[in-house]
Amino acid sequence: MTEQILAVQRMQEYIEENLTREITLAQLARVSCFSPWHSYRLFRQYTGLTPAEYIRRLRLSRSAMDLKHGACRVIDAAFDQGFGSVDGFQRAFFRAFGCNPGEYARTRVPIPLFIPYGVKFRELRKDASHMKEVRSVFVQLVRKPERKVILRRGLRAEAYFAYCAEVGCDVWGILMSMDSLCGEPVCLWLPEAYRKPGTSTYVQGVEVSVDYEGPVPQDFDTITLPEAEYLMFQGEPFREEDYCEAIDAVQQAMNRYDPSLIGYQWDDKNPRIQLEPRGERGYIELRAVRKNG
Repeated sequence: MTEQILAVQRMQEYIEENLTREITLAQLARVSCFSPWHSYRLFRQYTGLTPAEYIRRLRLSRSAMDLKHGACRVIDAAFDQGFGSVDGFQRAFFRAFGCNPGEYARTRVPIPLFIPYGVKFRELRKDASHMKEVRSVFVQLVRKPERKVILRRGLRAEAYFAYCAEVGCDVWGILMSMDSLCGEPVCLWLPEAYRKPGTSTYVQGVEVSVDYEGPVPQDFDTITLPEAEYLMFQGEPFREEDYCEAIDAVQQAMNRYDPSLIGYQWDDKNPRIQLEPRGERGYIELRAVRKNG
């Protein structure tokens, strides 16, 4: 991994840690260990945004999440995220999302939140992953209710990176802006019965109640899933740079697991489900099961 990539990663981490404060290019340059001019150029090269654009988009998305969870008023969202005035915040919010913050707080209309991705992780996934040690994986039986899933289909993707190449990485931001039955978006591997001709096995979506009649974003689709039991496989907490190994550990444990030991068998008529890999909680996948007999 090059020093330039690590420099940009350091700038991203500094922005994350100081988002509610004033952030200058001089500060980012000190963190990156390059000149202000070179830091600016590297940041734009590897993220596709200038530092100012990146900070503004991230602040607007964080304010939207605060409004979504009812954690604050519009005026609080503006000043908490470093905006100088409520009017300026409202104008910026509307330009970014196509609705004003008060409307979003009331209706939860889907909006394209900005989800930042550390540049170093794009490089890490290119390297082969080797398991260094056996990891513990926690297994739990859970039941999911009948529900709808609002999802975006790909073309041929069978995993995350191919899916992002087909539909872009902005899908997750839209899903994050929506209320979910399980509290967060999901990734699914769809059985044939839920796929449309010429679409991907792997999709991203959000689970909503079966009587949901709210907005569905453009280019998204809706399916209905039955009530079902799942085995939830959860790995140990991991360092973010070790996410590939964390995923491998859980998937290998799931592939080895024999559900007949607890009186069940795999139910491949229901989708396999993946949650966002987050280091503080460990990687999580769910696979449907049904009772023997």
